[in-house]
Amino acid sequence: MVSTDRLLAFAAMSFLLIVIRGPSVLFVIGRALAQGRRAALTTVVGNTLGAYVLVVAVALGVGAVVERSVLVFTVLKLVGAAYLVYLGIRTVRQRGSMQAAFAGEGPTHGSLRTLWEGFAVGVANPKTIVFFAAVLPQFVDRGQGHIQLQMLLLGLVFNVIAVACDSAWGLVAATTRSWFARSPKRLSLVGGVGGLTMIGLGVTVAATGRKD
Repeated sequence: MVSTDRLLAFAAMSFLLIVIRGPSVLFVIGRALAQGRRAALTTVVGNTLGAYVLVVAVALGVGAVVERSVLVFTVLKLVGAAYLVYLGIRTVRQRGSMQAAFAGEGPTHGSLRTLWEGFAVGVANPKTIVFFAAVLPQFVDRGQGHIQLQMLLLGLVFNVIAVACDSAWGLVAATTRSWFARSPKRLSLVGGVGGLTMIGLGVTVAATGRKD
């Protein structure tokens, strides 16, 4: 299986990639500001599941196709970007009802819906797609065999680190939201900021290029 030195090196590289704010982190922060701690953590779980689907795809050889095909990569990227913009616009439009939702007096998003939205963002994250397709295979020791199992193990290490880091970002953002919740105007403002963050993130993802 994967040697200890390769595992540690991959974990270190994964940590550096994860702590740099990307689509998943910014989406978790936006969701924490807009809906609170529970939604943020559920989003983290969804993101993680989406990211691990990418790991499985790479292990099965699908990731290489996405990485090498400009068309497939671009379509996936634009779909993810459009979905982020859609979620952001919806959050901005619903910011006026955030006070009631925060107090438990209004409708809230179900956990399954929040989980799915996090999953969709995680599985369409361009940064993660490129990392898994181009970097993860380099840490596999092909002489040891069980290549697919090695990839799945390395992907699991990545996702454990991602859960810890993304959850920390979400909890910090949710704590800040509690201060805003003391005033309806503040909470409406933070809902707008959260939505605009998602919209800006979607535009950024759409504009993200690739080196060919």
